[in-house]
Amino acid sequence: MTTDPPPEHRRAALVVEDDDGVRRSLQLLLHWRGYEVRSFASAGALLAGADLDDAAVLIADFRLPDATGCDVRRALGDRGWTGRSVLITGYPSAALDALARDSGFDAVLSKPLRQQALFSALREDEASARR
Repeated sequence: MTTDPPPEHRRAALVVEDDDGVRRSLQLLLHWRGYEVRSFASAGALLAGADLDDAAVLIADFRLPDATGCDVRRALGDRGWTGRSVLITGYPSAALDALARDSGFDAVLSKPLRQQALFSALREDEASARR
């Protein structure tokens, strides 16, 4: 049986997703993987209130009420944030994939989100945390 790491040893994950159910599911999955989760329903809320100092990962929905996930990633990059980032979307396309990569995302995942796909996208961050 595994136990949760103490809060001071948890890596922080930022989640921005306007769908309450999806956001809650992501919170639970990431907490289970050992992250301290900070979740937001809009880009503005994340950008106004997120403590980026210890944020290791970002998971952002593409379509948000006040911006796109790509806007969020670019804004975080402008602030010097360099963590691992995953864009999630219900409308995948080659054009969106290219836009996401140009914005700084490491991975693009389609909704409905598969748990294993998310964990695979986060593996590089988790491997660096163990070093």
